[in-house]
Amino acid sequence: FIQSLQLPDGSFQGDQWGERDTRFTFVAFASLRLLKVPLTVLNLETALSFLEACRNFDGGYGVLPGRESHAGQIYCCVSALAIAQRLDLVDRPALISWLAWRQLPVGGFNGRPEKLEDVCYSWWVLSSLCTLDAAYAIDGDKLAAFIYSCQDPVAGGIGDRPDDMADIFHTLVGLAG
Repeated sequence: FIQSLQLPDGSFQGDQWGERDTRFTFVAFASLRLLKVPLTVLNLETALSFLEACRNFDGGYGVLPGRESHAGQIYCCVSALAIAQRLDLVDRPALISWLAWRQLPVGGFNGRPEKLEDVCYSWWVLSSLCTLDAAYAIDGDKLAAFIYSCQDPVAGGIGDRPDDMADIFHTLVGLAG
């Protein structure tokens, strides 16, 4: 079934209307890995070409070719390339630098330049850096302090920023970060 979702350009559609982006490439690769099905059931070379086309001048990846680099999409692309054992396709110096610059003075990360920090990027950025063996590029103590500052001391849980309402998603990614 997963093979039927791959489009001629190597991307994968995520629904019956043909929405496509790098998230669906990651989901296809991860699903096959979990099912212990080799990626060779896909047109792997075109899928890798699609991911390469989504890489930007700054080393990051967007949802589609020519789209802005975003930490969530970088996680999807780097993870898909790791599953395919093709991290050699990553511009490591540029990407590690881009990811490291996501850490703001408060210790948290933003998902793209000129945006606010958000606990969810603790997962997207840090996991990408770990996949690239580059967690050294950020200040882990400052990140931990930021995540702790986003906890709700009364109700529990973690919000996206200090003093924001805690929710299950940010609690999950905050703990993972």
